[in-house]
Formats: sequence, C-alpha cells, structure tokens
Amino acid sequence: MGLLSLGTPLEYLESRKHNEDVRDDGIEQLLYVFKAASRRDGDPLYWGDEVEYMMIEFDDFGKNATLDVRHDEVLTALNTDDYALCVAHNVHFHPEYGRFMLEATPNAPFKGYPGKYVEFNMRQRRVVAGMAYDRLAKGESGRFGILTLATFPRMGCPDSINVASPWDHKNMASCSLFLPDEVINRHIRFPTLTKNIRTRRGEKVCIHVPMYKDEKTPDADDTVYRRDWFPREDAESELAARPGYIYMDSMGFGMGCSCLQTTFQAPNLDKARYLYDSLANFAPVLMAASAASPIFKGWLADQDVRWSVISDAVDDRTPRERGVEPLLPKCNKGGFGAIAPELHDKVQRIPKSRYSTVDLFLGGNKFFKRSYNDTDVPVNEKVLSRLQENHIAPLDYDLARHFAHLYIRDPLVIFQESIQQDNQNSTNHFENIQSTNWQTLRLKPPTQESVPENKDKLGWRVEFRPLEIQLTDFENAAYSLFTFLLADFFLTFTEEINAYMPMSQIWVNMDRAHKRDSLINTKFFWKDSFESDGSKTSELTIDDIFHSESNGIFPRFINPILIHRGFIHKSWEELKMSADHLRLYYYLKLISDRASGKLPSTAKFLRDFVLNHPSYERDSRVNKTVNYDMLQMCSHISNLDDSRGELAQFLGNEIAMYLVNSRL
Repeated sequence: MGLLSLGTPLEYLESRKHNEDVRDDGIEQLLYVFKAASRRDGDPLYWGDEVEYMMIEFDDFGKNATLDVRHDEVLTALNTDDYALCVAHNVHFHPEYGRFMLEATPNAPFKGYPGKYVEFNMRQRRVVAGMAYDRLAKGESGRFGILTLATFPRMGCPDSINVASPWDHKNMASCSLFLPDEVINRHIRFPTLTKNIRTRRGEKVCIHVPMYKDEKTPDADDTVYRRDWFPREDAESELAARPGYIYMDSMGFGMGCSCLQTTFQAPNLDKARYLYDSLANFAPVLMAASAASPIFKGWLADQDVRWSVISDAVDDRTPRERGVEPLLPKCNKGGFGAIAPELHDKVQRIPKSRYSTVDLFLGGNKFFKRSYNDTDVPVNEKVLSRLQENHIAPLDYDLARHFAHLYIRDPLVIFQESIQQDNQNSTNHFENIQSTNWQTLRLKPPTQESVPENKDKLGWRVEFRPLEIQLTDFENAAYSLFTFLLADFFLTFTEEINAYMPMSQIWVNMDRAHKRDSLINTKFFWKDSFESDGSKTSELTIDDIFHSESNGIFPRFINPILIHRGFIHKSWEELKMSADHLRLYYYLKLISDRASGKLPSTAKFLRDFVLNHPSYERDSRVNKTVNYDMLQMCSHISNLDDSRGELAQFLGNEIAMYLVNSRL
C-alpha cells in the first residue's frame, strides 16, 4: 500500500504548499539513485509475490457473513508476539488499506524457480495468520476465517461489517453514504489519504460499474439516498448516480479489494526496462484470465474484474483535469477542486486516473521505437528537463519521460516531520509520488545504497500488478509461477523477442478485459509475430492468445523456457510424467483450461452460484443469505474440501482429485 511513515500527516489544504518542494526533492533523490545504481549488473532473479487476505466473521445463526474490522490487532500480533514464528516459516505480514485486510509476502525472496515451495509458503502464510486470528477471537460467538477474495460481495450494504453501530458518528474521511470509516486502517496515513483525495478532487470519488441485467433488475441503483450530514458531498450522490450502473462513493470500495502481485529483480537496469515493456501487453490478458470480481456493493456486475473500481476510487483529478463540469458548480467554482488559485492557469488535462494501465514504454533496447508510445500522455516539463540535463546522472529521453509523466501528480500525504530530507540518502519523497502511481506495471528503482558492489541491497525490479486474487493457494501459486516463467523467459531471451505493440491497443485491451466473460467472448489485440521489427497485430480470443502455435503464450514463451531449464523436451504436457514437476503441470493446466473455456473463471463461477441460488430473486441483488452461502462455499474451496463437490465444480475433476490427494 505504498510508503507507510510515522508522524503527523498534513491535510491537503495545508500540504499543497509543499507539493513542488516534494517533487523537486523526489527527483533529486531519483538522480542520486541512478548515480549509485545505474551501472549495477549481474543481479540474480530474486522474486516474490504479495497475497491479500480478508478477515471474515460468519454468523451461523443469523446466516450472515461480514467483514471483520474488530480484530485488526492481528497484524500487530503477527509483527510482535508471533514475529519469530513468521520468520521461522519465511512469512511476513504488512498493513493494507482495509482494517479487515492482511497483506502477506515471503519474508525472504524466492530465487529462480522454487517449484511447489511458492504454494507451500502461501499455505504457511494462511496457517500462521489463522493461528494468530483464532487466538484473538477465541471465546467469541462468531466464527472467523481468512479468505482470499478479490472483492467482498456486500461491501457497502447494511450489516456488511461486524460493528454494532457503525453510523453513530459521521464518517469524516470519506463522507460516503455506504461505507463507515471503520473499514479504514487505523494508521493515520489511510484516513488522511482518503480525505486528501476527496479534498483535492473537490468532490467525492465516483465509481460506476455496469449492472448485470436480469428479469427484475431495477433501472438504477436504488440504494442511493438523501442524507444531510455533509451538505455538499451528500448532494453529489444523486447527481453522480447513473441509470444501469452500480454507484459507489468511497476509496474503500477500491482499495478494499484484494489482489495478487509479483515482483522480479532484473540483472540490470536495461533488462528491467525490457522486462517492463515486454510484460505490458500481457497485463490486460492475464487480468482477464484471472477474473474474480463479479459483485460490488451487493449487486451482480456486468464486468468481471476490480481494476476500474480501484481506478475510480483513488481518482484525485479535479473536474477541470478530467475535462468535465463539476457536479455542483457553486461549490466547486471553475472545477479546480482544491488546487491552489495561483496554479489555476497551469492546470492541464489528465486523461486517466493515477491508478491505470501503463502509459509509456520505457525503451532502451534495439526493438523499441517511439512510435509505439502512440497515446496522449502529459508530462511535467520541468521534471523532464531536469532528468535529462543535470550533473548527477542524466537520463535518456524515454526513461525521463516515464518519470516525468508520474510527476504530473501531486503527493497525496506529506508528513510534517519528513518535509526536510537528505536527498543523497533518502528516497521517501520520490516514493511518495512513485508509490501512489498505481499502474499495471511498476519499475522499482533501488536506493542510493545499491551501488554495484553492495549485493546485499536489492537492485532494479519490475512489479506485475494486474492479477486478480484467487480462492486457493494452489491457484495463486499457479498465476505467480506463470508470471515468473514469463519473466524468466524475457530475461533469458532478451535479444530475441520483440513484444512491442502500440500502447493505444494495450489501453483498448484493458477496457475489453473488464467485460463480463471476456475470458471466452472477447477478442484482444495480440502480436502477429514476436520476431519482426514491426507492430502488426490481430484480434484474437484468449484461447488463441494462449494456445496458437505461431504466437500463443504457451508455445511461444512457456514451452521454450521450460525446455531451456531442462524440465521438458517439447511440450508442457510432458510434466505430467515427471515426479519432480507434476504440480507444475497442474498449475499450467489450470491456466490453460481457463483460457480455453474448459474451466470457468472465478468471476463466472461466483456469478453462476448467485444466479442458481434458491434465494436469488432475479433482481441482480446478492442478499445476506446468498452471500453467506457463497462465502461458506469459498471457505470450503480455499481449504480444498471437496466433500460437497464444490472443488470439482470449480477446478474440474482431475485437478480437484489431484489436490485432495496431494496436499502440501
């Protein structure tokens, strides 16, 4: 969840006077990083994953499942009383936006191909967190569990969190009609971040998700209502809601989602840039292939992924920057939000939220052409100039343009105690903006300590961010290892593959990846050839993108790296005959069968569960009973319990039988 500091956070109207100084210092810090680490080389392929959990309370008597916001001290326990246990099992836990959330990573990174240890480590995280959780909740009447859900289906509905009176006070941070501030992590950064985004924007955040249409679905989201706590913010909701769309109005609806992310260390900066660029067009495709978000705020959605929800949830652009009229013009004169008046004549149009797909290729290799960056991407001209023209570590134009684009954004939370920094030894101001540009990929520079000879410090890394989290450790390990194999391929065969395609088509692919059942019904732009210097593309189904003999992901990327590593001779199906790599076969089979439509995506599986539930009323609503039964099923599946046949329905008979008989 980005930079997490201790201190006194400034509200936006107070912090904005420091914005330019933070940007200036952040760029100086980045230059000193490049001075120290730009020649670093030979780093091994260390990598890791991040899994995010939701803590759930099950009320078996009332048939309700709620987000547990009362036991967030479990995170403190995992980093104090249980810290030795975490280290012993190579797991580490971090805070996330939601009070009900836990983020977990391996305590030490993986090196190269770790096989089934990835899944084993994920299982250890779930077990260790569960032990601490059970101890804290011992003796209480509810039943508690930890699930890897991409979205909590009824977040924002009445009785969706386990606090008796969440509305006995005003929710000053978000001003939401639906989410009380009890969902927000208690660390002061998080409510301040929530409030500052709203303040800078000049309006509440506004999230629209197309509603799934059934026989009795209402024309509009009828949960929107009038309230008089906050005259301006409460009046906005009725104006912002749209017919045919689920309406949400708080950062928590987005940052309260969970995801699966992987990060890879490259040997050097050049290969990190190449890896970043090569994975850019895989991001929308793999997001669609991991789709797991069919329900928002108690409504069935007509999309399958969470990405646009988070994008809108943290969109701090003013109406003027978005190119629209304010909802309440009298309260937001000129559409400038909280941008200082002296800067109004410098406001530029910004086409996307700071949470979006990547905007620019980084270049720096023989395949790159600037024409591939064919989209409207504004930059901070002052930053662009400074990065190219300085005595510390001049950057080439394409890399400088990437960072200059990130620096069109304001810092969102500034801590009073951290305003003055040593730019040669700190990266906090750089990370303040870097870590709040949430894109499908992130180039992660090291620190000023990462000089070439200091191998104890991490080097240049690439974070892959679009994956939806899955219900089981098996699935999450499968998607993590799949992205590892892709990263290993590109870092091994750097001089052979031209993965570039027009950035505009990647943006289109990201939009298409949101569509309901895009995994089987939608075509995506994909390269005709990865050997040529050109960028010619066709529109292919996900099945073709994964399996086409000429340019499919399995034949073109997965099989060659498996052959190179000595795992197979020709096809990944050979792994089924290998005692050492049988589990890898099933990881790849899972992804292949979903891509071909033989297995449903998690999104389709959950939506179909609702549509076929006896308590569903054909009105697109997911009531408490349906939600309770669905999360019960998710719990069974997460624990590989197939006593009710649910695991086999979800993963197919062959994979389910293998998992039941081959537990880690």
